[in-house]
Amino acid sequence: MVFTGEELGGLIGQYLWPFVRIAAFVTAFPVFSSNFIPVQIRLVVAMALTIAIVPMVPAVPQIDPLSMEGFILVIQQVLIGVSMGFVFHLVFSAFIIGGQIIAMQMGLGFSTMIDPVNGSQAPVLSMMFLIMVTLFFLALDGHLAITRMVSDSFHFLPIGLEGVDRSVFRQIVDWGSEMFKGALMISLPAVTALLLVNIALGVMGRAAPQLNIFAVGFSITIAGGFYIILLTLPMMLNNFNNLSLSAMEVVKAVGKVN
Repeated sequence: MVFTGEELGGLIGQYLWPFVRIAAFVTAFPVFSSNFIPVQIRLVVAMALTIAIVPMVPAVPQIDPLSMEGFILVIQQVLIGVSMGFVFHLVFSAFIIGGQIIAMQMGLGFSTMIDPVNGSQAPVLSMMFLIMVTLFFLALDGHLAITRMVSDSFHFLPIGLEGVDRSVFRQIVDWGSEMFKGALMISLPAVTALLLVNIALGVMGRAAPQLNIFAVGFSITIAGGFYIILLTLPMMLNNFNNLSLSAMEVVKAVGKVN
């Protein structure tokens, strides 16, 4: 078999450009961006997704990968992939922030550990929420939905030199407010209940000054906080489902801006 330079470049580009976007998405997606996930695993996952998705990708432009146009196209695909992964990173971060708010109200703000997603320290309660959200993601077949979304992205954001409009990134930044809104919705029931508990402890302290309210109240707030979290677990699943669906809609709307 004999391949011309154009045919060989087209064959390489058919897999190269989708691989760049998929690899950037896998790198930014919270499930795979954790520090404890080896780079080799991310590379294997990106290659497997590329092989599975390429047959469904529309026609790829014939561009020399070593030319200036090829370099610009690589930068564009990296930005698109990272942007899609960043949107879902905000979804997971909402639960980390919500866990931090609840932990501070419970008195567990001092118990911290390394956050594998962000590489920083976070309360143990936030890590518990992160593990739960990851299990929710897998239980709801989120990995299949994400694979479908990445495949569809090549249709509403096709590979080409047209570029991505600046309003796309503005829209993603504006959606970042959903992270704080979601964190508030997650933590609001527990914070409200713990506020009532603290008010009750304050009344007890005024009524019985000889009672060591700090020793008693610390145990009560921690036990009450975990009990409230147990009661609000179904709401947490609904919040994650709503945030995930909203994130997918944002990613799809990004392609309609052009």
